[in-house]
Amino acid sequence: MKKAVFFFVIAAWSCLYLFAQQNEITSYKKTEVMIPMRDGVKLFTTIFTPDKATEPVPILITRTPYGASRPDNFNILHFTYTANMAKEGYIFVFQDIRGKFKSEGVMQIHQPLIHETQKGTIDESTDTWDTVDWLIKNTKNNNGKAGILGISYPGWLALVGAVDPHPALKASSEQACMGDLFLGDDFHHNGAFRLSYGMEYTYEVEYNKTTDSDFPFPQYDLFDWYLKLGSLKNVNEKYFHNKVDTWNNFIAHPNYDSFWQKNSPLSYIQYPQIPQLHVGGFYDQEDINGPQLMYQHMEKKDSFNRNYIVLGPWNHGQWGRGNEKFSQDFRELQKKWFDYWLKGVGDGKFDEATCYETGSNEWKTYSSWPPKEAQIEKLYVGPNNTCSFNKPTSTIGSVSYISDPAKPVPYRTLPIEATYGKGSRWRTWQIEDQRFVYTRPDVVSFTMDSLTEDLTVTGKIVAHLFASTTGTDADWIVKLIDVYPAFDQENLSMSGFQFPVAMEVFRGRFRKSFSNPSPLVPNKPEEFIIDLHDIDHVFKKGHRIMIQVQSTWFPVIDRNPQKYVPNIFKAKESDYIKATQTVYFSSMYPTYVELPVMK
Repeated sequence: MKKAVFFFVIAAWSCLYLFAQQNEITSYKKTEVMIPMRDGVKLFTTIFTPDKATEPVPILITRTPYGASRPDNFNILHFTYTANMAKEGYIFVFQDIRGKFKSEGVMQIHQPLIHETQKGTIDESTDTWDTVDWLIKNTKNNNGKAGILGISYPGWLALVGAVDPHPALKASSEQACMGDLFLGDDFHHNGAFRLSYGMEYTYEVEYNKTTDSDFPFPQYDLFDWYLKLGSLKNVNEKYFHNKVDTWNNFIAHPNYDSFWQKNSPLSYIQYPQIPQLHVGGFYDQEDINGPQLMYQHMEKKDSFNRNYIVLGPWNHGQWGRGNEKFSQDFRELQKKWFDYWLKGVGDGKFDEATCYETGSNEWKTYSSWPPKEAQIEKLYVGPNNTCSFNKPTSTIGSVSYISDPAKPVPYRTLPIEATYGKGSRWRTWQIEDQRFVYTRPDVVSFTMDSLTEDLTVTGKIVAHLFASTTGTDADWIVKLIDVYPAFDQENLSMSGFQFPVAMEVFRGRFRKSFSNPSPLVPNKPEEFIIDLHDIDHVFKKGHRIMIQVQSTWFPVIDRNPQKYVPNIFKAKESDYIKATQTVYFSSMYPTYVELPVMK
């Protein structure tokens, strides 16, 4: 009897093994089609369908402005981002948005959704609806369900494509999606213009809207090139000649007016209509704010528990291409997400927030984000370049430095390569050792004593900077830095490393209102509240915490003239002046950073 049972078990396992082998997809077929939209415009679409699938499979869509065509030898099974999903069968779809590459129509960058307010109009939501409808009706062997995902601009397309979705669209994952383009992503951070990225990206996407274009720089290191560029008005006069629509919009809308407000997803996306997985990187050099901002915005009205977030130790889109274990871990989570919503596989029990805790280098899960159990502790700057958790008691206390627009602080070590040029280090600058600016006279640092125990900080970091200037406008850059021990016995090369855990800029003129800027009063101390975004980090025992302040961050941020002008894009060369900046640490003006500490 036991022998019979043994052979039965062996036979059963053999059948299961053979069944699994039969269901593992080994090849895909590529098809190219032009899918018609409701206004007659046709969009170029590449479809990969699995050969020999034993049952209908779902459709997974990525819409892009960067080119949907794939070479004949392209193997979706080797496409890192979704390779683990391809082996078990999906129909993969890549589509050029209208006006880009092989699609018909006219491209408008980050067009807001207008179909609800303007009857008969089209936008990326309606194009997504029409695409899903065509695919469900015309793609063989699909199971009637579709999902959409993407990173960066395709991430925004996944976000807006999930608004008023087609009934067959069951799940979305916006990843590294842009948020509000004036308050905190891509082109501005807190009103400060992101010069090198804004100029190079808009030229790439819009100078020739049918393809991507590299700006023809005459040199490799661009720090001096951008410095010699001078006033921003020279961009159109010398190079763009009014041919780049978004650049013209920068000039026409220097403040947070109705143009930027209508273009913000905060205005046209209210809640998750289908399950939404937001994905972002703590060190995303392009869209650090978008996933955090949109998760928090949509969470307020998530009555159906459809809103989730993943945050990891990544730069822009690193989880889609990297072979690090934490990137592979995410791709397994991504597979479970779409397998459940599109195939019905699994129990559907997903953690509200899945975050990689840097410092301890472990994945953590939370029932809310930021976690409610975190307690706010204030880290105050103080005399002699120190900081501590003790509030200043002295009635006086300050430190000053001279900020000179002609000699700006570089945002990373030179050379400053073209953003997407050969050898560019653009991806990794937000984890660069900050010792390269530590000794500059126009950078002030405040460092605490070595920690006697680990300090876990999880949630939103907010700086409260009390400062003044002799000018009438100023930029303030605040950094929260993890300073490694003078001798790191585990890794000597990390000894003394100044690791930037969180960094952000704020343009002083917007301290009261992003819509109605006003000049600073010379020498008047004022409070500047700066959101340094979400982190999940352990400052280890023996490390020190540093708060660093400066007023230029070039050329990722344009030079503030430091003399108030109504429109910095039209500033004259004579408007750029030196100014003395003062950071205060008195009982009346206590500069501090809020740390959400996990006990």
